[in-house]
Amino acid sequence: MSQEPIDLKLLPAESVIWTEKNVAYIGPFGKFPGKIVITRYRLVFLVGDGGKTFETWKLDIPLGHVSRIEKVGGRSTSAAMRGDDNYGFIVLCKDYRMYKFACSPTTNRKNICDSLNRYSFPITHNFPMFAFVHCAESPRLAKDGWRVYSAEKEYERLGIPKSKLWDIVDINKDYKFSETYPRIFVIPRASLEKGKPFLKKLGEFRSKERIPVLSWIDQHTLASITRCSQPMTGIAGKRSADDETHLSNIMNANANCRELLILDARPAVNAKLNKAKGGGYEENYLTASLTFLNIHNIHVVRDSLKRMCSALIPRVDEKNYYKALDESKWLNHIQSILEGAVKAVFNVDTEKQSVLVHCSDGWDRTAQLTSLAMIQLDSYYRTIEGFIVLIEKEWCSFGHKFGERIGHGDDSYNDSERAPIFVQFCDCLWQIMRQFPWAFEFTQDLLISMLDEMYSCKYGTFLFNSEKIRIQDNRCNETTISYWSYVLENKKKFRNPMFRERSKRAKKVLYVNPSFCLLHVWTDYYARSNPHVITPNKEEIQQPGVQFVNEKKQLLDEIMALDEAVQESDA
Repeated sequence: MSQEPIDLKLLPAESVIWTEKNVAYIGPFGKFPGKIVITRYRLVFLVGDGGKTFETWKLDIPLGHVSRIEKVGGRSTSAAMRGDDNYGFIVLCKDYRMYKFACSPTTNRKNICDSLNRYSFPITHNFPMFAFVHCAESPRLAKDGWRVYSAEKEYERLGIPKSKLWDIVDINKDYKFSETYPRIFVIPRASLEKGKPFLKKLGEFRSKERIPVLSWIDQHTLASITRCSQPMTGIAGKRSADDETHLSNIMNANANCRELLILDARPAVNAKLNKAKGGGYEENYLTASLTFLNIHNIHVVRDSLKRMCSALIPRVDEKNYYKALDESKWLNHIQSILEGAVKAVFNVDTEKQSVLVHCSDGWDRTAQLTSLAMIQLDSYYRTIEGFIVLIEKEWCSFGHKFGERIGHGDDSYNDSERAPIFVQFCDCLWQIMRQFPWAFEFTQDLLISMLDEMYSCKYGTFLFNSEKIRIQDNRCNETTISYWSYVLENKKKFRNPMFRERSKRAKKVLYVNPSFCLLHVWTDYYARSNPHVITPNKEEIQQPGVQFVNEKKQLLDEIMALDEAVQESDA
């Protein structure tokens, strides 16, 4: 281990584990000799002349991003003796970026790879994740991101305390009713009045006890979006009178609704196959209609993104790019999700119909659909604060399995539970932001930063599989820093200069066009490690334009204010 000083700004609790000079990075523009520095949190490659003088350029990879380390060539081979590019190692990341390093015969490759493996996968090696040690040595931040979301405040904003039709339930306050649900949730008052035995029977009929509960409600029309998991009907087609009563109560909580629309995210074939495993779907419900959205499962999505990214990195096959993109079917999956979300928005906003959304367990595709629909329906979720509330509620508190889907601290890179579900959601949101660039207070920079920190394990926001494990078992709200603290302290970095809040009179619902012709590959995220794809000096080109965008925004605001004044005088 080298004890020489390293010119790096280390985070609290970040210490240098290993340094190695005789290493070269093989990138898109060739081979660059330099120096590797491995800390408890990241791998840094500094370009320089044989490790003696280092330039300002560096490669900085948080170890939480690492999926696996692959050694290339053996020490006894002729490649190692010659010190050519065939002896070294490759760092493969969870977001499909790949970094190749060449070693000289004198390089201690074993210690480099051992250090990387040990600190990239702390759970496998019985180490605490960096988020915990980082928080223990960090000063208290002025803005505590853990306090931004309060379920009680969010339900108050939705008008639940004043409602005569919905009630907040604390049956899960100790997470004994459903380990993957939040401590409190909202159900129709008619269901609550039937007592705890009724609710327990509902839980027995739904996978993982994830019963239909409220996500969002239009306070004017009373049309609602509810979410749950699949019913456990099985091959025999078992029915539950209590479940049917509960769905009727959801429908009856909206006077405009004559039939509850159930949006099952799965392909119909998959839903029928799930019956053989004890699952199923709502057949012959008198007060509900069922629509399958044909959104594929985590295994299909994982393979699709891998194929799409291979068309962009490490290099692009210019002649066959569109063929590779088409074969990946990634944009097809994005379209399917957007179509489902638009269907929910149309039925809630235009038809005044209440909608129930579920997939198999209700924590992957369900979260995607409810979140995207709510973003289109409610302008609050398009602000920075509202977006934080949305992610905390629909993803973190309702049990999206971040731990398993990302594989935090675990070296099982072939685990079938891993899947880029949250990445896919962010991609869908980016597509919406492209169509309505003025409607969001934040830019894609927030999405990219959020995805990076989701992998990095520097913050506790996205650790573990549920609110129970995160808050009750590991006390992350006390022992880690929230990612939202960073966002709140760096709002200017993420703020959209084109954003303008609509007047209270203006219609705030966004109707996204899910046409395949309008979908694009999010190259600013997926291809950012390939300089041949990203526009050179993009930031330097864009930055001067911000001033003009701000001036345009100010003029638009003045026009809007004058327009409202005219409307008020006419009234």
